[in-house]
This record gives sequence, structure tokens and C-alpha cells, in this order.
Amino acid sequence: MKIGLAADHRGFQLKEYLKEELVKRNYEIIDFGTNSEESTDYPDYAFLLGENIKNHQVDYGVAICGSGIGISIACNKVKTVRCAKVDNVEEAKITRIDNNSNIVAFSEKIEKEEALNIVLTFISTPFSELEKHHRRVNKILEYEEKNL
Repeated sequence: MKIGLAADHRGFQLKEYLKEELVKRNYEIIDFGTNSEESTDYPDYAFLLGENIKNHQVDYGVAICGSGIGISIACNKVKTVRCAKVDNVEEAKITRIDNNSNIVAFSEKIEKEEALNIVLTFISTPFSELEKHHRRVNKILEYEEKNL
């Protein structure tokens, strides 16, 4: 499984922690930056991560900025990306089951261990088998095809 990580300068330290912990667990990590705490623009990293999700270069993505909101908005501008800004493990699980989200976003202010638990839950939770969830995600994909 390939996991893409992206963060702006505010999320850099948490991204580095997650990268180290996920590598220890034998996940293949692709780091899309940023690579320091020098001020950057989160859309640059969000779009790079999103394009790599869209092109199937990574299976799942993790996006981090100051609030988690800006980077999630930018990720969702990329066709086929379903990025969910979450605050806890339960939301990470629900967004995978109900929405088949492929990127999880959160604030750099979240505790490191909680962030790791969110990512591990997100990447290990399968999409629902229920038809209603597939129907709803397909409606989103159909809308994207017509309008983006």
C-alpha cells in the first residue's frame, strides 16, 4: 500500500512523525512535501497529492495544514478526490465506510498519537458494501464528469 503525505509548513513536524511511524509499520510512503518549516502555500501540496491519488500513484493520502480545512478544500478541487477533514478516529472510520474517501486531512494541532490512530484507521477501513453508499459516491463522480 502506498500512502501519500502532504503538508504545509505548519503541518511539517506532524507529517515527519507520521512518515517515520508508517515506515516502521512497513507502509510505502511518498512524501509530497513540504520539507521544512519555511512558510509555504498549502494548495501546492494539496494539488500534488490529489493528482497522485487521481492518477493511482498512491492508494491513500494524508493532508495536514494549520487547521486541516484549507488543505482539504484544495484537495477536493482535484477530480476523483474525496478528502475528509476529520478530528478523531470515529470520523476517519465513517468517512471510509460511507464516502470511500481517499484522503484524510487534519489540523497540525492534533496530538501525534491521535493523528497516527486516525491514519491507521483510515487506511484499514474498507468502503461499505451497502448499495446506498456506492450510489451516493457514484453520484459525486457523475457530477464531476459533467461539471469539472
